[in-house]
Amino acid sequence: MAATPRFRKDAVVVPEGKHPVDETLPPLKMFTSGLQHVAAMYAGVVAPPMIVGPAVGLSATETAFLMGASLFTAGLATLLQTLGFWKIGAKLPFVNGVSFAGVTPMIAIGKGEGDNAIPIIFGAIIVAGLVGFLAAPYFGKLVRFFPPVVTGTVITLIGVSLLPVAFNWSQGGNSAAPDYGSMQNIGMAALTLAIVLLMRKFLRGFLQQISILLGLIAGTLIAIPLNMTSFDAIRNADIVGFPTPFHFGAPQFQVAAIISMCIVMLVCMTESTADILALGKIVGRPADAKTIEGGLRADTLGSAISPLFNGFMCSAFAQNIGLVAMTKVRSRFVVAAGGGILILLGLCPMAASVIGVVPLPVLGGAGVVLFGSVAASGIQTLAGAAMEKGENALIVAASIGIGLIPIAAPQFYHAFPKDLLVVLDSGISTGCVVAILLNLAFNHLGTKKGAASEPAPEPAFVH
Repeated sequence: MAATPRFRKDAVVVPEGKHPVDETLPPLKMFTSGLQHVAAMYAGVVAPPMIVGPAVGLSATETAFLMGASLFTAGLATLLQTLGFWKIGAKLPFVNGVSFAGVTPMIAIGKGEGDNAIPIIFGAIIVAGLVGFLAAPYFGKLVRFFPPVVTGTVITLIGVSLLPVAFNWSQGGNSAAPDYGSMQNIGMAALTLAIVLLMRKFLRGFLQQISILLGLIAGTLIAIPLNMTSFDAIRNADIVGFPTPFHFGAPQFQVAAIISMCIVMLVCMTESTADILALGKIVGRPADAKTIEGGLRADTLGSAISPLFNGFMCSAFAQNIGLVAMTKVRSRFVVAAGGGILILLGLCPMAASVIGVVPLPVLGGAGVVLFGSVAASGIQTLAGAAMEKGENALIVAASIGIGLIPIAAPQFYHAFPKDLLVVLDSGISTGCVVAILLNLAFNHLGTKKGAASEPAPEPAFVH
């Protein structure tokens, strides 16, 4: 009788009948491997609230609270994705966290809203999450409308839209400060950028994966003797705390804001679908329609729940997929352990406020790489978008051109109604809508049924 097949993970034989994805490791290895995942995505989780908080008028203390809440909700979403229940969760080693795709639209939503900014943003995210949850079973049929020419354009716009934030940080962050744009600030940003690039060049393995985090640490240590750091955020933070539900007030629901965040949710679901397919191949458990549906339900439910605990929209963190491929550790329980660590960090305001010690110029230098890599991932996706077709090149040209208007000419839409500005002032939202409509016009309407205009979206390896 033929022997029962065994799965192998490196040289370790996994018990018969159990896939490596469902393997449980010894406690110490489970913790250290989970910590690796947290280290690889930590900067990406805290960066969006760090950008949105000051942009909508929050104080340093309130922004630190947002960062802690984002860590907490990222942990919850990761547990939903890895452990799952009912038909929710891909049950793969999948890390969820705050999506960069929502940063620019959220800033546009909160502009001029004062104390109502965060409640309006949270209300829009809740509705977008619930809409996405209901759409998850049908989304597989819509993926063909988000080919690489669309997803690559949107991801490129996300990165380009965030770069001005890094440039502002590099100058000091506060245009009214006397040292704004000083040689010391820009020099510190340039030094941090150089450190990150050198680490990426010469480090290997896991250390290379966390080069941005290491660059932030190195830049901060150099800034201490230059009196560019402040430890007030840590001194004023509690050791233990809980992200009080609706800390900023009850959610508010505005139609324009909801439309904008629903567009972002479509982008996030498209990215997550590509990432689930990629991860399924890496771990040897190819993702079927049921897996994708469960993964999208976890994404969207996590997003809908996040505002309850003052968090933002959640989606897949693709850099952690690269970490799974590199370490060959395929257990979903390892990533679940990482989710538990994120929750513990979120319950420790002092841990969340550590990032407040990092001077803004240091963040700016690292941000050039962090946000620039998002744009580079979009360009990488566009490379597989059949750009030799004149129509696709036209789609990219028009979508990026229109998407860059809020960056290149911030007052371009100043005469438009305020409700429209919520969408128009976000280059990501407008660029995405234009790309979808032009793709429909050129690659779907009038084409023969069954004709394939482009392959399904490939993983962009961004969050």
